[in-house]
Amino acid sequence: MAFMAVLESDLRALSTEARRRHPAVKDAAEHAILKLRTLSSPSEISLNDDIVRIFLMACEVKTVKLSVIGLSCLQKLVSHDAVAPSVLSEILPILKDHAEISDENVQLKTLQTILIIFQSRLHPESEENMAQALGICLQLLENNRSSDSVRNTAAATFRQAVALVFEHVVLIESLPPEKFGSGIYMSRTSSVTDDVTRSMNNSELENNFDSRKSSLMRETTTTSGKLGLRLLEDLTALAAGGSACWLRVSSLQRTFALDILEFILSNYVVMFKILVPYEQVLRHQICSLLMTSLRTNYELEGEVGEPYFRRLVLRSVAHIIRRYSSSLITECEVFLSMLIKLNFLDLPLWHRILVLEILRGFCVEARTLRILFHNFDMHPKNTNVVEGMVKALARVVSSVQFLETSEESLAAVAGMFNSKAKGIEWSLDNDASNAAVLVASEAHAISLAIEGLLGVVFTVASLTDEAVDVGELESPRSDYVPSAKSTGKTAVLCISMVDSLWLTILDALSLILARSQGEAIVLEILKGYQAFTQACGVLHAIEPLNSFLASLCKFTINFPNEVERKSGALLSPGPKRSDMISDQRDNIVLTQKNVQALRTLFNIAHRLHNVLGPSWVLVLETLSSLDRAIHSPHATTQEVSTSVPRLTTTSSGQYSDFSILSSLNSQLFESSALMNISAVKSLLSALCQLSHQCMLDTSSGFGPSTSQKIGSISFSVERMISILVNNLHRVLPLWDQVVGHFLQLADNSNQNLRNMALDALDQSICAVLGSEKSEDHTSSRSDDNSQDLGSNETELRLLESAVISPLRVLYSSQSNDVRAGSLKILLHVLERCGEKLRYSWPDILELLRSVADASEKDLVTLGFQSLRVIMNDGLSSIPPDYLNECIDVTGAYGAQKTELNISLTAIGLLWTTTDFIVKGLSHGPAEEKETEVAEVNSVSDKMDGQNGEEQPDNISNDMNSQSPSVNMLSGDKLIVTVFSLLQKLGADERPEVRNSAIRTLFQILGGHGHKLSESMWEDCLWNYVFPTLDRVSHMAATSSRDEWQGKELGIRGGKAVHMLIHHSRNTAQKQWDETLVLVFSGIARLLRSFFSFLRNINNFWSGWESLLLIVKDSIFNGSKEVSLAAINCLQTTVLGHCSKGNLPMPYLVSVLDVYEVFIQESSNYSTTVKVKQEVLLGLGELYVQAQRMFDNQMYTRLLAIIGLAIKQNVTKSDNCEDEFGHVHHLLRTALEVLPMLRPAKNLSSMWLILLRELLQYLPGLDSPPHGEEEEAVEVSTSDLTIEANGKMKSGTTYDTASASVQKAEVLSLTSSSAQEATLNIPSYLFAEKIIPVLVDLVLQAPAIEKYIIFPEVIHSLGRSMITRRDNPEGSLWRLAVKGFNRILVEDISKVPVDSEPDSKISKPARLRIWKEIADVYEIFLVGYCGRALPPNSLSPATLKDDESLEMTIVDILAEQILKSSIDAPSEILQRLVSTLDRCASRTCSLPVETVGLMPLHCSRFSLKCLRALFP
Repeated sequence: MAFMAVLESDLRALSTEARRRHPAVKDAAEHAILKLRTLSSPSEISLNDDIVRIFLMACEVKTVKLSVIGLSCLQKLVSHDAVAPSVLSEILPILKDHAEISDENVQLKTLQTILIIFQSRLHPESEENMAQALGICLQLLENNRSSDSVRNTAAATFRQAVALVFEHVVLIESLPPEKFGSGIYMSRTSSVTDDVTRSMNNSELENNFDSRKSSLMRETTTTSGKLGLRLLEDLTALAAGGSACWLRVSSLQRTFALDILEFILSNYVVMFKILVPYEQVLRHQICSLLMTSLRTNYELEGEVGEPYFRRLVLRSVAHIIRRYSSSLITECEVFLSMLIKLNFLDLPLWHRILVLEILRGFCVEARTLRILFHNFDMHPKNTNVVEGMVKALARVVSSVQFLETSEESLAAVAGMFNSKAKGIEWSLDNDASNAAVLVASEAHAISLAIEGLLGVVFTVASLTDEAVDVGELESPRSDYVPSAKSTGKTAVLCISMVDSLWLTILDALSLILARSQGEAIVLEILKGYQAFTQACGVLHAIEPLNSFLASLCKFTINFPNEVERKSGALLSPGPKRSDMISDQRDNIVLTQKNVQALRTLFNIAHRLHNVLGPSWVLVLETLSSLDRAIHSPHATTQEVSTSVPRLTTTSSGQYSDFSILSSLNSQLFESSALMNISAVKSLLSALCQLSHQCMLDTSSGFGPSTSQKIGSISFSVERMISILVNNLHRVLPLWDQVVGHFLQLADNSNQNLRNMALDALDQSICAVLGSEKSEDHTSSRSDDNSQDLGSNETELRLLESAVISPLRVLYSSQSNDVRAGSLKILLHVLERCGEKLRYSWPDILELLRSVADASEKDLVTLGFQSLRVIMNDGLSSIPPDYLNECIDVTGAYGAQKTELNISLTAIGLLWTTTDFIVKGLSHGPAEEKETEVAEVNSVSDKMDGQNGEEQPDNISNDMNSQSPSVNMLSGDKLIVTVFSLLQKLGADERPEVRNSAIRTLFQILGGHGHKLSESMWEDCLWNYVFPTLDRVSHMAATSSRDEWQGKELGIRGGKAVHMLIHHSRNTAQKQWDETLVLVFSGIARLLRSFFSFLRNINNFWSGWESLLLIVKDSIFNGSKEVSLAAINCLQTTVLGHCSKGNLPMPYLVSVLDVYEVFIQESSNYSTTVKVKQEVLLGLGELYVQAQRMFDNQMYTRLLAIIGLAIKQNVTKSDNCEDEFGHVHHLLRTALEVLPMLRPAKNLSSMWLILLRELLQYLPGLDSPPHGEEEEAVEVSTSDLTIEANGKMKSGTTYDTASASVQKAEVLSLTSSSAQEATLNIPSYLFAEKIIPVLVDLVLQAPAIEKYIIFPEVIHSLGRSMITRRDNPEGSLWRLAVKGFNRILVEDISKVPVDSEPDSKISKPARLRIWKEIADVYEIFLVGYCGRALPPNSLSPATLKDDESLEMTIVDILAEQILKSSIDAPSEILQRLVSTLDRCASRTCSLPVETVGLMPLHCSRFSLKCLRALFP
C-alpha cells in the first residue's frame, strides 16, 4: 500500500542521512526496513515498537535533519494510527526537548506533531500528558527567541488544541453536539433588518435547549471533563494576570488568554449549561474576572488599557449576557448596568464605540433582547435594563444636535448608511485630517445608536409576527376586536416592550429623520416606522400607533408657509401632522423623503387596514393633502425643476413619482374589498369625519382655504365611492353610512357641494344596482329549489329599497337643482341598470307620478325621460304586477299640461305598452295558452284572410324570449286600462293630444284586434269606439267658430303682433273637425279589417245605424274634410267586403240610402263639389265591387241617383266654364263613373236603360215618335233570339209579362227623360265628352241590346254631326263623325249579307239600322261636306283636318259599305250611291266661269266622291 511505501522511503532517507555520523541510527533504520516488509498495515506497525522507536532514536540525536525526518515520520505514523497510545509518554518528552531547539523548522514540526496528537487517538487522557502537550505550545508562544511565525503558529496550535480538548469533553460527556455561533459579529455591510432576521433564525435551537436545561444539568465524572475543567481554571487565572499551576505557566498575555476564554464561552455553551462545575467556574471566576476588568481604572497604561483588550472584555461580557443571562441573572444585570453607565462616562470615543457595538448587538438579536426584557424589565425586582439601553442609545442620537459638527456628522452618517446599502464598507481617505476622523468617529457612534434603536424596533416587529404565527395574536387581516386582551407570553412581552420603549424610540427616530437627507438612512428609518407602527397595530397599542402615524405624516408633504399646530392623536397626546393650510398658487415640492414617507404610510395602511379604526383620520388627512398636491398645477418632485403634467411618464419610460403615488392612493381604497366589514366602516367613518369637518369650515368663508376644504371633501367623496364600488358584494351594511353623508352634502348651501353629492349618489347607486350580485340573483331566480333563495330575495329587496330611497329624499328637497339632480340620477339608473331592478318599481313609479304633477317644466321633462326608458326598454324586466301602475303613470304624463311634446310622446308609449302586453299574451306559458286563448282563436278564425296582411309590422314573429308572460285576464285588464286612458286623452282640450290619443286608440285596435276576444271587442265598441265618435261629433258640431289669435310675439307700432295660425285650424270647430276626421279614419280601418267578425257581435246593427246617422250628418253639415272622411268610412267598409261576399245586402242598401238622400237634398245644403264628386266616385266603385249583389231594381236606382246628380249640374252649369271650354268638376267625375256602370251579365237588360240615359245628353230637336219606338221594341223583342245558358234560343220569345215590364221601363225612361235633357242642355261641352263614352259602351253591349239601340245611337250621332252648320269650329260634330265611323267600321259593316236562320239580328232591325245610316250620309255628305266656308273662320290646320275627316267618311262609305258584302237592301244602296253622285256632281252643275271661284277643298271632295263611284 502507499503508506507502507512512503514509510519505507522515509526509512531509507533516514538511513542515508545517518550513514556517516550515526551508524547506529543507520543500522536501526535498515533493520526497520526489513521489519517493515513483514508488516502489512498500520495496525500491525502499532503492535511492533521497532518502527516507531527508530524515529524516536533519530529525534534523540537532536540534529536538525534527522529531527525533521524523525518528526515527519512520527506525524505520519500518528495520523495513520500506527503508534500505540503507550508510546505517547515517550514522544512528549522528545517533543519538549525539540521545542528548545532554536531551529525554526524543528519548532514548527514540533507544533504540527502536537496538533496531530490532539487530533488522533493519542489524544492525552492524563493530566500529565495534557499539561505537557499544552505546555509545549505555551513554551514556544512565550519564548522570546521564537520567531513571529513560530509564535503565531504556537498560538493557533494552542487555540486548536483547546478546541479539541473541549470537543473531546463534549464527546466524552455525551453532551448535545450542537454548536452555537458566537452571534457577536454582525456584518457592517448588512442592514439591521437582515441582522434581526438572522438572529431570529439562529435562536430557534437555543430556545429549544433552554426549555430543557434544568433537567440536563449534572456533575462531571469523566477524566476528560476534569481535564477540561482544569484547563478552564488555568486559562481564567492567566486572563486575570496570574499563573497557571496545572499548565506550569507563570505568566501569559492576558489578551491571549481572554481571547481563548471568549472563544470557549461563545462556542461551547452547552458545556457550561449542563456541567455544573463548568457553570460554577463561569459564575465565580470568569464573571468576577470580567467585572474586575470592566471596573479597572482606564487611565492605567499597559495591556489593560489597550483597545483590543477592552474589546475582548466587552465581547466576553456580551457572550455571557447573550448566552447565559437566564442562569446568571444577577451577574448579567450587573454587566448590563455597567455597560449602560459606560455611555454616561467621559470615555474615549473609541471606547464608547465599542460599548455601542455591544449594545447594538443586543438590540438586533431578537432572542437576546427578548430574554433580557423578560428577565429584567418585566421582573419588578430587577432593573429595566432594556429600557436603559434604549435610552442610552437615544441619548447618543439626540447628542447630534448639540455637536458643533452636527451637519458634517449627519452627512457622514448618511454616507455610512448609503455604503451599507450598497454592500461595501465605509472608509475615510488615507490623508483625512484629524477633524475628519473625529467627525467620522462621532458619525460611527451615532450610526451604531441608530442601528440599535432600529434593532429594537425590528425585534418588536419580529416578536409580534411570532406571536401572530403561534396564535397568541390575531392577524391584522382578521376582525378588529378592541376589547380582546392577549394573554400569550410573547404577546404580553411585546405589549410591555412597546409601552416601555415607544416614546423614546419615536423621539430619537423622528429627530434623525427630520435632520437626515440621505436616501439609505431615510429608507432604513422609515422601515423602522413601518415595522413599529404595524406592530402597534397588531398589538392594539392605540397611543403608540397614533403617535407614530402622526409623526410619519409630518414627513409626507411639505407645503410652503405651513403653519404647524400641535394636536394630540385621537386617543393619545402624541404629535400629529400639522394642519396644511397653503395657497394653491404656491409651489409644492415633494422631496424623496416625502415620497418615501408616503409610500411607508401606504404600506402601513395596507397592512393595518383592519386594525386602524379611528386612526384612519390621521392617514386620510395626509392622503387628502396628497390628492390636492397631485392635482395641483404647481406641484413638482425634487428631481424636476419645472412643473410637469400629472400622471405622465418620465423620459425613461417609468412612471413619475406622482403617478406612482396616485396609483398607491387608489389601490389603498380598492383593497378595502379585502378588509373586514368593521374595518371598512371605520374607514368610512373617518372619511365622513374628514368631510364633515371641512364642510363646516367651508360655510364660514371663501378663498384658497375654502377651495382646499372643498378639495378635501371631494377626496372623501371619491374615496367613499371607490370603497362602495370595491365592496359591492357586501354593500348593504355600508350603504346607509355612505349615503347618509351624501345626503348631508346635498342639503348644504354650497352649490359645488350639492353637485358633488348628486354626482356621488349617481355613481354609487348605478354601481350598486349594476353589480354582479344583481346579475347573479337574476340568473338564480329560476332555481326554485334553492334553500337560500328566500334569504337572497329578502336581502335584495332590502338592498334595492335602500338604494332607491335616497332619490325620494332628494326629490323632497326645497332646492330645484337637487330635485332635478335626483331625477337625473333616476334616469341614469334606469338606463344602466333598469333590467336588474326587481322590487323597487313601486317606489320609482310613485316618484315619477309625483313628478308628473309638478309645475316646473324641467322636472317634468326629466321625469318623463325616465319613464321613456322604462316603457321603451324596460318593460321586459318589470314584474307583471307593476305594469298597470306603469300605464297609469304614463297616462298621468299624457294628461299633464306643462309640456305638449311630453303628452304626445306619452301617448306613443301607451301604444308601445300595448304591443308589449299583446306580445306577452301570445308568448305566455303553454298551459295558459291552452286554457285561455280558445276564445281568441275563435275570433281569429272569423276574420278575413286579409287581416293577416294588414297587421302592423311592430308585431313581429320574433318575440323577445325574456318578456314576462302575461295571462289573458291580466292582459285584458291592462289593455282596458290603456283604452280608458286613451279615451280620456281623446277628450283633451289640446287638439294635438286628443288627435294623437284617438289615432293611437284605433291603431292599437287595428294592429291587435285579431288577438282580442269577442267580449273585449264588445267592450271596446260600446265603451270606447262609439262613445268617442259621439263625443267628438258633438264637439265638432257645438264648438265655437270664432277665430283665434296666435301667441303674442311682441309689439310693433304700439300694436301687438301675433303669430299667424293657418286658416284650416284657427277655430275650435275646425280643430274638432280634424279630430272627427281621425275618428272616421280609425273606424274605417276597424271595419275594413274586422267587419266580418264585428257584424256578428250582438247589437252591431244598432251601432252601424248610429254610425250612418253621424256619417249622414257629417256629409251634410260637416266641413269638406269631415264629409270626405265620413264618405271614406262607408266606402272603405263596403268596398273591402262586398267583393268577397262578406257584406250583407242590408248594409249595402243602407249605404245607397245615404248616398241617395245626399244627392236628393244636396241642393239644400252648402256642400262642396268635392263631396259630391266623392259620392259619385263612391257609387261607381260600389257598383264595380258589388256587381253580383245588384239586381235590376237596384241598378235602375243607381242610374237614377247618378242621373239626378248629372242633371242638377248640367242645368246649373256655370256659363264661365262653357265660355272657356271646361266641363264642370262634377260632370267630369260623372264621365269617369259612367264607364264603370257597364251592366254585368245578370243585368244585360239594363244596357238599354244605360245607353238611353246617355243619349239624353246629346243634342236633338225632336224624338222618334212613340209608335216607332214601340215598333222597334216589338220587333227586337219578338224577332231576336238568344242562346242557351242565359242567352236567347232561336224560335223562343221572351215571357209576355217580363217583356211588357221591360217595355214599359224602357218607354218611360226614354220618353220622360230624353225630352227633358234635350231641352235643358245649354251647351255642347258635356255632349262632346260623353260621345266617346257612349260609343265605347255601345260597342261593348250585347248583340241584342246593341242592335235595338243602334238606330237611336246613329240618329243621335247624326244630329250631333249636323251641328257643323251652327258651330263649325266646335268639336261636337267632329267627335260625332269619328264615333259614327267607328261604329260602322267595327260593327255594322261586318254583318254578312246572307244571315243564318239562327242569327242574333233580325232583318227588320237591320233594315231600320241601314235606313238611319243612309239618312245620316245623305244629310251630312250632301249638306255639310265639300261646302264653301266663310273666309278666315278656321285655321289652315283645322281646315286640313276637317278635309281629311270628310275624305275618311267617303272612304268608309265606298270601301267598307258599298264594296263589301252587306245585308243592306237595294233601295238603301241606291240612296247611298245617289248621295255620292250628288256630291261628285256638285261642281259640274255650276257655270264654267264660277268653277274657278270654288275653294280647292270643295273640288277635291267632289273628285273624291267621283273616284268612289268610278274606281
